[in-house]
Amino acid sequence: MGFTYHLPTRHNPFGDDVIEWEQSEMIYFTEEKKNMKILIATEKPFAKKAVDGMTEILAGAGYEVVRLEKYTEPEELIAAVADVDGLIIRSDKVTAEVLDAAKNLKVVVRAGAGYDNVNLAAASAKDVAVMNTPGQNSNAVAELALGMMIYMSRNKFTPGTGFELQGKTVGIHAYGNVGRLVARKAKALGMNVIAYDPFVTDRALFDNDGVEPVGSVEELYAASDYLSLHIPATEQTKKSIGYKLLMSMPKGATLVNTARKEVIDEVGLEAAMMERTDLKYITDIAPDDNSTMAALFGARFFATPKKMGAETAEANINAGLAAARQVVGYLERGENRFQVNKKPCDCK
Repeated sequence: MGFTYHLPTRHNPFGDDVIEWEQSEMIYFTEEKKNMKILIATEKPFAKKAVDGMTEILAGAGYEVVRLEKYTEPEELIAAVADVDGLIIRSDKVTAEVLDAAKNLKVVVRAGAGYDNVNLAAASAKDVAVMNTPGQNSNAVAELALGMMIYMSRNKFTPGTGFELQGKTVGIHAYGNVGRLVARKAKALGMNVIAYDPFVTDRALFDNDGVEPVGSVEELYAASDYLSLHIPATEQTKKSIGYKLLMSMPKGATLVNTARKEVIDEVGLEAAMMERTDLKYITDIAPDDNSTMAALFGARFFATPKKMGAETAEANINAGLAAARQVVGYLERGENRFQVNKKPCDCK
């Protein structure tokens, strides 16, 4: 397949003129690019339309595209990365072993917002840039969060008197891309919206959405009929949502988790739900103690069979195309806006 490749403009550091590329340099860079290979590795494959679009972007830029789909063993990924320069994944685990095997790897793009499935420290140590595609799945996750609230408020669609969301207070824990969309959709349903995010310091972001920021996580939970959880799994947040916060919630409150299971203290959650028979928990990430919780709490608990936040055709396509564009942007122009690990210069 033919391709065009435009070398970046090279300016003279000692003047205003442009330094022309020598013929030998042009041959070197274009030949090097011809040999670059990008792997799309997805245990849970992208939709065909997404794969076709990604291939068009990558092959059109001159890269060889290879795919590893529906694999079942980590060793298959380890073997597949041996000679690739770029890697696009979904929830696939990029471990230190994978990175050790990828001798030519320069960039990994996780098609989605979360990136805790990539060993960032190992990637940084090998000068491999790791990126995510924030915002591409946000609407799908936000719609799921609201759907979960409705599902639990209507007794999981079983006969009986339920509740309306209008007039209830929803708390947004972390006001990022997903949290903002949940807030806007909840406002459209007539809900009162409050939020807590210590990293959002611009009050205008809340004011523009008609959202009331609160000063602490404790205040957020104590005032929320529905709590929509969007915090990442970090050393600071793991098991941070437990007994004390849940016990402070209003009567009949529901915790909605479309974030990560690791942020939940499952022992504390179970204790609170045992003591408070009005509390409800619905999650897009099945807890470790899923079967026990289902047996114990019946109509007050629900976990999706598998993570479904990004499982829409639109999100699948958007995230895949964004990942392909980011690979090209990084390899050709050094674009690293969404890089989530240390830059190579910090690791030397």
